[in-house]
Amino acid sequence: MNRLQNKVAIVTGAAGGMGKSIALLFAQEGASVLATDIQFEKMNAWVKEANMQHLACIQHDVESDTNWQQVVEKALELFGKIDILINNAGVYQPLETTEATTLERWNKVLSINLTSAFLGAKTALPHLKKSGKAAIVNISSIAGMVGGNGAAYSSSKAGMRLLTKDQAVEFAPFNIRVNSIHPGGVLTPMTEHLFPVDPAQKTAMLAAMCPLGRIGTPEEIAYGALYLASDESSYVTGNELVIDGGMIAR
Repeated sequence: MNRLQNKVAIVTGAAGGMGKSIALLFAQEGASVLATDIQFEKMNAWVKEANMQHLACIQHDVESDTNWQQVVEKALELFGKIDILINNAGVYQPLETTEATTLERWNKVLSINLTSAFLGAKTALPHLKKSGKAAIVNISSIAGMVGGNGAAYSSSKAGMRLLTKDQAVEFAPFNIRVNSIHPGGVLTPMTEHLFPVDPAQKTAMLAAMCPLGRIGTPEEIAYGALYLASDESSYVTGNELVIDGGMIAR
């Protein structure tokens, strides 16, 4: 407990899944957390249920530069500073081929999955500099490391992987660490429709998916984010934390 005591974090894409788990775990570990998502009602419901004084939420379109300014201002209004930025918001449509992907769809996926992380870092940067021990964690994917996951999605996640490394170098003089997490299969509201309803078929699919023979949980990703956001990882930057049950080890 209290691994993030006196820290202030912004967590995007926090209506459910990994974002919700990260925001809730961070608050439990002592951080003041501003959770954000375009799906405000869904997010606000769990934030109210959690009933934690240092946990708040705000509606957020991560594609909007103006909206990012409003989120940063809200974090400062509520908590006075910003130490941690978790760029988690994203969209996923599996196996969209180049041929099937329209230019509009391509631009939308890259805008939500990649440009949003650039906007978040750029907007929060003046305040992260003041922290003295700041951290940015970008939620990428193993799709950013291996092919076969769809042209736009894979490109957006690979872009986030290299954005992380570039900013790790760029922000190091300000003692701002920047790392990425690369989940494999994780059961979230965005992915649950991809698995068979039949229990036997689902078990067989999961067993074949990765060496550990099961799908990951949002909480397992959240603990990875907790390590990278905490001072425990004070000498870790520009790194890729793969959490995939061994999927890409084969």
